[in-house]
Amino acid sequence: MTDDIDGKHGVQSLEIGMGILRAMVNGQRSMMLKEIAAAADMPASKAHRYLVSLIRAGLVEQDPMSSRYDLGAFAMNIGLVALDRLDRVRLGLNAIAEMRDEINQTTALAVWGDKGPVIVRWERPRRPITVNVITGTVLDLLSSATGRVFAAWMPRKTIAPMIADELKHAKLPPELGTRAGVEAMLAEVRALGFAATRGQHKVPGVEAVAAPVFNFKNEITMSVLVVGVQGMFDISPDGEVVTSLKRHAAALSERLGAHGEPKQPT
Repeated sequence: MTDDIDGKHGVQSLEIGMGILRAMVNGQRSMMLKEIAAAADMPASKAHRYLVSLIRAGLVEQDPMSSRYDLGAFAMNIGLVALDRLDRVRLGLNAIAEMRDEINQTTALAVWGDKGPVIVRWERPRRPITVNVITGTVLDLLSSATGRVFAAWMPRKTIAPMIADELKHAKLPPELGTRAGVEAMLAEVRALGFAATRGQHKVPGVEAVAAPVFNFKNEITMSVLVVGVQGMFDISPDGEVVTSLKRHAAALSERLGAHGEPKQPT
């Protein structure tokens, strides 16, 4: 069997070439030939032949001084065009609809607006008792699961004035009465990868969990959330709801180009 097998299953040589590009993308830096070959799980001689063709196509370039390989100008152009055509909200709507079907709970999508996190869409589950979420609702940073997620990963200069205002005027639980308490809560959110509120999501008796969605810069761009009735809603870290939430948020982040660790707020 040769590398160039063309049939109903596609072109194998193209798939191998894409495997090399994928290895270079995952490497997140310029790489030597032996590193690329190891990452692509092939002999260096075979990887070199493909790299020559990828260089000719503009997808890869080689530094003549260091002999290291990196993505070429055409690969960069493909990425920029793909990002320009990507509709993050549309993808987010698909994600919350799939999540609603999976766990049969109210799900929603939030983005960052002028005054904080804003609900842009919600999906109603198929159950007699549900929690309605109003589109256009602006959520508090410290008393909502979505707000906590944004506060955990947004730049500090953006959220600091808003947190200060909520500490001064909002009704908060005792553990969030100081800036130190808030920082401890946000650190926990970052460690867990999601935020939860119990009985304080705008309406008493309502619980919510939210997870961040990151873009290709590894910056938070959206939040997906699940809302339910207190006592009828499992928000334990290993439960079905949180597991589904984190899985869909991670898949959506990957679709938007996120890779590696999220960018920490500065």
